[in-house]
Amino acid sequence: QACCAGSRTYVHDSVYDEFVEKAKARAIRRVVGDPFRKDVEQGPQVDLEQFEKVMRYIRSGIESGAKLETGGERLGSKGYYIRPTVFSNVKEDMLIAQDEIFGPVQSIFKFKDLEEVVRKANATKYGLAAGVFTKDIDTANTLSRALRVGMVWVNCYHLVDAAIPFGGYKMSGHGREKGIYSLNNYLQVKAVITPLKNQWRSHRGVTWGHVTPLKI
Repeated sequence: QACCAGSRTYVHDSVYDEFVEKAKARAIRRVVGDPFRKDVEQGPQVDLEQFEKVMRYIRSGIESGAKLETGGERLGSKGYYIRPTVFSNVKEDMLIAQDEIFGPVQSIFKFKDLEEVVRKANATKYGLAAGVFTKDIDTANTLSRALRVGMVWVNCYHLVDAAIPFGGYKMSGHGREKGIYSLNNYLQVKAVITPLKNQWRSHRGVTWGHVTPLKI
Protein backbone atom coordinates (compact mmCIF):
# COMPACT_ATOMS: atom_id res chain seq x y z
CA GLN A 1 0.00 0.00 0.00
CA ALA A 2 2.71 2.42 -1.07
CA CYS A 3 2.41 4.80 -4.01
CA CYS A 4 6.03 4.08 -4.99
CA ALA A 5 5.79 0.30 -4.62
CA GLY A 6 7.97 -1.46 -7.18
CA SER A 7 5.10 -3.63 -8.36
CA ARG A 8 6.25 -3.82 -12.00
CA THR A 9 9.68 -5.42 -12.37
CA TYR A 10 11.44 -5.58 -15.75
CA VAL A 11 14.22 -8.17 -15.94
CA HIS A 12 16.65 -8.89 -18.78
CA ASP A 13 15.87 -12.18 -20.48
CA SER A 14 19.38 -13.53 -19.80
CA VAL A 15 18.65 -13.67 -16.05
CA TYR A 16 14.86 -13.75 -16.10
CA ASP A 17 14.28 -17.32 -14.91
CA GLU A 18 16.87 -17.01 -12.15
CA PHE A 19 15.37 -13.72 -10.99
CA VAL A 20 11.83 -15.15 -10.91
CA GLU A 21 12.98 -18.01 -8.69
CA LYS A 22 14.73 -15.62 -6.31
CA ALA A 23 11.73 -13.28 -6.22
CA LYS A 24 9.48 -16.22 -5.45
CA ALA A 25 11.75 -17.42 -2.64
CA ARG A 26 11.96 -13.91 -1.18
CA ALA A 27 8.18 -13.53 -1.22
CA ILE A 28 7.76 -16.85 0.59
CA ARG A 29 10.22 -15.72 3.30
CA ARG A 30 8.51 -12.36 3.74
CA VAL A 31 7.26 -11.90 7.30
CA VAL A 32 3.58 -10.94 7.38
CA GLY A 33 1.76 -9.97 10.55
CA ASP A 34 1.23 -7.25 13.14
CA PRO A 35 2.94 -4.12 11.74
CA PHE A 36 3.85 -2.99 15.27
CA ARG A 37 6.28 -5.89 15.57
CA LYS A 38 9.84 -5.04 14.52
CA ASP A 39 10.36 -8.27 12.58
CA VAL A 40 7.24 -7.83 10.42
CA GLU A 41 7.76 -6.68 6.83
CA GLN A 42 4.14 -6.57 5.66
CA GLY A 43 0.94 -5.71 7.47
CA PRO A 44 -2.71 -6.13 6.45
CA GLN A 45 -4.63 -4.20 3.82
CA VAL A 46 -6.21 -1.09 5.28
CA ASP A 47 -9.82 -2.34 5.12
CA LEU A 48 -12.14 -4.92 3.55
CA GLU A 49 -12.71 -2.80 0.45
CA GLN A 50 -9.00 -2.64 -0.34
CA PHE A 51 -8.55 -6.32 0.48
CA GLU A 52 -11.26 -7.33 -1.98
CA LYS A 53 -9.87 -4.95 -4.61
CA VAL A 54 -6.41 -6.53 -4.44
CA MET A 55 -7.90 -10.02 -4.60
CA ARG A 56 -9.82 -9.03 -7.75
CA TYR A 57 -6.56 -7.90 -9.36
CA ILE A 58 -4.96 -11.22 -8.47
CA ARG A 59 -7.84 -13.15 -10.02
CA SER A 60 -7.59 -10.93 -13.09
CA GLY A 61 -3.90 -11.75 -13.46
CA ILE A 62 -4.59 -15.48 -13.32
CA GLU A 63 -7.48 -15.25 -15.77
CA SER A 64 -5.38 -13.14 -18.17
CA GLY A 65 -2.73 -15.84 -18.43
CA ALA A 66 0.01 -14.59 -16.12
CA LYS A 67 1.77 -17.34 -14.18
CA LEU A 68 1.14 -17.24 -10.44
CA GLU A 69 4.47 -18.16 -8.88
CA THR A 70 3.43 -17.84 -5.25
CA GLY A 71 0.78 -16.26 -3.03
CA GLY A 72 -2.51 -15.13 -4.47
CA GLU A 73 -4.59 -16.00 -1.43
CA ARG A 74 -5.68 -14.75 1.95
CA LEU A 75 -3.29 -15.33 4.82
CA GLY A 76 -4.92 -16.42 8.07
CA SER A 77 -8.53 -16.00 9.13
CA LYS A 78 -8.27 -12.69 11.00
CA GLY A 79 -7.46 -9.33 9.48
CA TYR A 80 -7.10 -8.41 5.82
CA TYR A 81 -3.79 -10.13 5.18
CA ILE A 82 -2.77 -11.25 1.69
CA ARG A 83 0.03 -13.70 1.08
CA PRO A 84 2.88 -12.00 -0.86
CA THR A 85 2.11 -12.61 -4.53
CA VAL A 86 4.45 -12.93 -7.51
CA PHE A 87 3.40 -13.17 -11.16
CA SER A 88 5.69 -14.03 -14.07
CA ASN A 89 5.05 -13.98 -17.84
CA VAL A 90 3.06 -10.77 -17.46
CA LYS A 91 2.05 -8.84 -20.59
CA GLU A 92 1.72 -5.06 -20.85
CA ASP A 93 -1.98 -5.16 -21.75
CA MET A 94 -2.96 -7.06 -18.59
CA LEU A 95 -4.84 -5.18 -15.89
CA ILE A 96 -2.18 -6.00 -13.29
CA ALA A 97 0.36 -4.28 -15.55
CA GLN A 98 -1.67 -1.13 -16.13
CA ASP A 99 -3.34 -0.31 -12.81
CA GLU A 100 -1.97 0.67 -9.41
CA ILE A 101 -2.83 -2.32 -7.24
CA PHE A 102 -1.73 -0.94 -3.87
CA GLY A 103 -1.18 -4.42 -2.52
CA PRO A 104 1.52 -7.10 -2.10
CA VAL A 105 1.61 -8.08 -5.78
CA GLN A 106 4.73 -8.15 -7.97
CA SER A 107 4.50 -8.52 -11.75
CA ILE A 108 7.73 -9.58 -13.48
CA PHE A 109 8.26 -8.75 -17.16
CA LYS A 110 10.99 -9.78 -19.60
CA PHE A 111 12.98 -7.51 -21.93
CA LYS A 112 15.89 -7.86 -24.39
CA ASP A 113 17.32 -4.34 -24.80
CA LEU A 114 17.02 -0.79 -23.48
CA GLU A 115 14.68 0.40 -26.23
CA GLU A 116 12.23 -2.37 -25.38
CA VAL A 117 12.26 -1.83 -21.64
CA VAL A 118 11.81 1.94 -21.99
CA ARG A 119 8.89 1.46 -24.35
CA LYS A 120 7.23 -1.07 -22.06
CA ALA A 121 7.91 0.78 -18.82
CA ASN A 122 6.51 4.03 -20.23
CA ALA A 123 3.39 2.34 -21.64
CA THR A 124 1.23 3.27 -18.68
CA LYS A 125 -0.83 6.28 -17.63
CA TYR A 126 1.18 6.59 -14.42
CA GLY A 127 4.69 7.89 -13.88
CA LEU A 128 5.59 8.45 -10.25
CA ALA A 129 8.82 6.55 -9.64
CA ALA A 130 11.19 3.92 -11.00
CA GLY A 131 14.30 2.06 -9.96
CA VAL A 132 17.27 1.08 -12.14
CA PHE A 133 19.67 -1.65 -11.08
CA THR A 134 22.79 -1.96 -13.20
CA LYS A 135 26.60 -2.09 -13.07
CA ASP A 136 26.86 0.25 -16.07
CA ILE A 137 26.68 3.99 -15.35
CA ASP A 138 25.82 4.73 -19.00
CA THR A 139 22.83 2.42 -18.75
CA ALA A 140 21.75 4.13 -15.54
CA ASN A 141 22.01 7.58 -17.13
CA THR A 142 20.22 6.51 -20.31
CA LEU A 143 17.28 4.98 -18.46
CA SER A 144 17.06 7.83 -15.95
CA ARG A 145 16.54 10.27 -18.82
CA ALA A 146 14.22 8.06 -20.85
CA LEU A 147 11.79 6.90 -18.16
CA ARG A 148 8.75 9.18 -17.89
CA VAL A 149 8.67 9.34 -14.10
CA GLY A 150 9.24 11.98 -11.46
CA MET A 151 11.82 10.03 -9.45
CA VAL A 152 14.47 7.47 -10.39
CA TRP A 153 16.48 5.49 -7.86
CA VAL A 154 19.72 3.94 -9.12
CA ASN A 155 20.88 0.74 -7.40
CA CYS A 156 18.61 1.51 -4.45
CA TYR A 157 14.90 1.97 -3.90
CA HIS A 158 12.51 4.10 -1.86
CA LEU A 159 15.18 6.28 -0.26
CA VAL A 160 13.71 9.74 0.38
CA ASP A 161 14.85 13.02 1.85
CA ALA A 162 13.09 16.29 2.65
CA ALA A 163 15.31 18.11 0.13
CA ILE A 164 14.42 15.81 -2.78
CA PRO A 165 11.40 16.90 -4.87
CA PHE A 166 8.62 14.30 -4.84
CA GLY A 167 6.01 14.03 -7.59
CA GLY A 168 5.21 12.34 -10.86
CA TYR A 169 4.39 12.56 -14.55
CA LYS A 170 1.12 11.91 -16.37
CA MET A 171 -1.69 10.67 -14.07
CA SER A 172 0.65 10.57 -11.09
CA GLY A 173 -0.01 14.20 -10.27
CA HIS A 174 1.05 17.80 -10.85
CA GLY A 175 3.76 19.82 -9.17
CA ARG A 176 6.23 18.65 -6.55
CA GLU A 177 6.35 18.23 -2.80
CA LYS A 178 9.51 18.71 -0.73
CA GLY A 179 12.65 20.57 -1.69
CA ILE A 180 12.79 24.08 -3.10
CA TYR A 181 10.39 23.04 -5.89
CA SER A 182 7.56 22.69 -3.36
CA LEU A 183 7.69 26.46 -2.74
CA ASN A 184 6.37 27.05 -6.25
CA ASN A 185 2.94 25.95 -5.02
CA TYR A 186 2.84 29.00 -2.73
CA LEU A 187 4.13 31.62 -5.15
CA GLN A 188 2.40 33.90 -7.64
CA VAL A 189 4.20 34.90 -10.82
CA LYS A 190 3.61 38.42 -12.12
CA ALA A 191 4.75 39.80 -15.48
CA VAL A 192 5.34 43.58 -15.60
CA ILE A 193 6.00 45.35 -18.90
CA THR A 194 7.07 49.01 -18.75
CA PRO A 195 8.76 51.58 -21.04
CA LEU A 196 12.24 52.86 -20.33
CA LYS A 197 10.95 56.46 -19.91
CA ASN A 198 7.80 57.68 -18.12
CA GLN A 199 6.43 59.65 -21.05
CA TRP A 200 3.90 59.20 -23.82
CA ARG A 201 5.31 57.49 -26.85
CA SER A 202 4.24 55.02 -29.47
CA HIS A 203 6.12 51.88 -30.40
CA ARG A 204 4.76 49.63 -33.12
CA GLY A 205 1.25 50.88 -32.53
CA VAL A 206 1.38 50.48 -28.73
CA THR A 207 0.92 53.69 -26.70
CA TRP A 208 2.69 54.07 -23.37
CA GLY A 209 1.71 56.68 -20.79
CA HIS A 210 3.07 58.40 -17.71
CA VAL A 211 2.80 56.34 -14.52
CA THR A 212 2.03 58.09 -11.24
CA PRO A 213 3.43 56.31 -8.18
CA LEU A 214 0.81 55.35 -5.59
CA LYS A 215 1.19 56.06 -1.91
CA ILE A 216 0.30 52.79 -0.20
